Amino acid sequence: MDNDIEVRRVKRNLTQEDLAEALDVTRQTIGAIEQGRYDPRLELAFDLAEFFDTTVEELFWRESESDSDE
Repeated sequence: MDNDIEVRRVKRNLTQEDLAEALDVTRQTIGAIEQGRYDPRLELAFDLAEFFDTTVEELFWRESESDSDE
């Protein structure tokens, strides 16, 4: 699943560690989510959306069909 967590985090001048501490997860978890290697559990996805004052749908999305056709 794709996301723009890193972009939003950097815009707020936060490190992965800062975000991890705010959400009570590890820095490695934030890094894995940002890199698309880990899809967060639903509760964490909602926590991330709330932290960034957005919706889960705006924060996470599936690759578009056109991307997967290439």
